[in-house]
Amino acid sequence: IVTMVGANGAGKSTTLKSIFGLTRVSSGRILFEGKDVTRRKTHDLVRMGLAYVPQDHNIFPSLSVLENLQMGAYAAPPKEIGGRVAMVCERFPILKERSKQKAGTLSGGERQMLAIGRCLMAAPRLMLLDEPSLGLAPLIIASLFEQIQAINQSGTTILLIEQNARRALSIADRGYVMELGQIRHEGRGSDLLEDDQVQRAYLGTGEEAA
Repeated sequence: IVTMVGANGAGKSTTLKSIFGLTRVSSGRILFEGKDVTRRKTHDLVRMGLAYVPQDHNIFPSLSVLENLQMGAYAAPPKEIGGRVAMVCERFPILKERSKQKAGTLSGGERQMLAIGRCLMAAPRLMLLDEPSLGLAPLIIASLFEQIQAINQSGTTILLIEQNARRALSIADRGYVMELGQIRHEGRGSDLLEDDQVQRAYLGTGEEAA
């Protein structure tokens, strides 16, 4: 798990969009498993093993939960789709209960589970998550972070952008602190949590940082 933290406007979301081919890259290269993917089409990146959960508009509200999941497997062999749906529903049981329900009627937490579940349907090796806890209740956030760690432990690399910097760094193997499009600090997540300068500038103190 690698996390990127920083103030609004630091360039975190733009970084994920650039990796996933959704913004124009003016210079530099993006490498994935040693291959230059800087200007590859998004659908090609999915087939190569990347998946992206954006901050907003991350589900198809007019489709059912099951249809959303099936959309995530559009590049998969048809014979594998049923097994992948079962795997996602085992990880997020509420999605099985809501399988025939329109996705637009789900709660915020359920929508986020669906968005992550749809990404898992592509069997990614790298998952890009943009602010997955935004607007969610504390108990839902705790559960979501447990699932993110479980997905990672099952073999998927996670690149996480998260407003709750302290929580994100606490589960990260490595962290980067961005400011105005530049990396200002980097290191192990646990080390950045204990860094006085990072704490003062980005983490705050006490309850406001929890």
